[in-house]
Amino acid sequence: MIYHFISAFGILCLTGVAWLFSTNRKKISWKTVGWGVLLQLLFALFVFRIPAGTKLFLVLNDIVVKVIEASTAGSQFVFGMLALPPGVKGSPGFILAFQALPTIIFFSALISLLYFLRIMPLLIRGFASLFSRVLVLSGAESLSAASNIFVGVESSFTVQPHLSKMTSSELCTVLTAGMATVASNVLALYVFTLREQFPAIAGHLISASIISAPAAIVMSKILLPEEDAPETFGKQVAIHYERPSNFFEAIINGANNGVKVIVGVAALLIAVLGLIALVDMFLGVVGGWVNRMFSLDVVWSLKSILGMFFYPFTLALGVPLDDAGTVAQIIGERTIATEVAGYQSLAAAIADKNIIHPRSIIITTYALCGFAHFASMAIFIGGIAALAPGQKKTLSTVGFRALCAATLACLLTACTAGIFAGDASLLTRF
Repeated sequence: MIYHFISAFGILCLTGVAWLFSTNRKKISWKTVGWGVLLQLLFALFVFRIPAGTKLFLVLNDIVVKVIEASTAGSQFVFGMLALPPGVKGSPGFILAFQALPTIIFFSALISLLYFLRIMPLLIRGFASLFSRVLVLSGAESLSAASNIFVGVESSFTVQPHLSKMTSSELCTVLTAGMATVASNVLALYVFTLREQFPAIAGHLISASIISAPAAIVMSKILLPEEDAPETFGKQVAIHYERPSNFFEAIINGANNGVKVIVGVAALLIAVLGLIALVDMFLGVVGGWVNRMFSLDVVWSLKSILGMFFYPFTLALGVPLDDAGTVAQIIGERTIATEVAGYQSLAAAIADKNIIHPRSIIITTYALCGFAHFASMAIFIGGIAALAPGQKKTLSTVGFRALCAATLACLLTACTAGIFAGDASLLTRF
């Protein structure tokens, strides 16, 4: 029970940290902050404690798992035994490139199809209307935040006509929402990675993606409050997107976009993990010298250093002490090595019994559910700058602040989950 109160106190701690680094504390809209936190709490209450909500997300979890199983048919036809998931006869074990990454193509095609059928725009408009009215935001940033619940960097296209006239605070919100949430196609990758250790992972990831949207708004509006007059404030903004001419064009476009995402993810992992290994080699040499000089027994690596930095934050999330060190390193790893590596480390920690409390697994799942890392910051800034060249200077100025806001937003989402996560919830049963 004490850990639930710690998670609640963690919300105050995280908002306090954001307040300390705010550009203008007097301009913070506490109405937006209060309603944003309340929306998170109400949604988490619905998912974790209301029987109807819990059953709904268990159903969604089962649907996503079944869809992922269907998505493997194509990859198994193309790659044969290499695409067989672990546990299946003839499987060579888990291979990211042949088993998990191909699901991105399938889900990209599925999302594109849902856009064509006008289902996705309907959902996005619903969330955008809620954010605009309750959180007192401009129509453009509300639409962007709502879009990011379902898609990734391509969400910028939904507000493309308004990007060139957005204020610094609006652009910060757009960037933060992009980095604090995950795209539906990549979400399938995380499910594939963790479903063996965590059967209810899909339901939690859907929940986290929704909860993170108001969290992103809260942290963005504290760190960089609105000081200007947004052009679309109080207005409903229409979704800007090119609808395919037919059913098959939607599938083709979605699949091609999925290929681009796969190449991007694979390239980032190869480059970033290689650079981290190089830095760790340097730290190992220097650290070994320091250990010998001062008779220390310290492991010197980026992961361990970032783990020490995030350790106090991890305690504020309500993670039990037994697991705090491991969870802190996993969260820290996400900052430099992307959330894909973070979820793989989480799966390994569960399998190796390095994380022993189900509560810790749930909180870590929520904390990792976002593109809050340096590589993603570069991608989002570059993508938006290409659509609004006149905003390059502003984007470069607010980019790092947005990354900090997104990181705090993911932790805020984890705190929210920590308040309600417990044995009484069906979603916590393994």
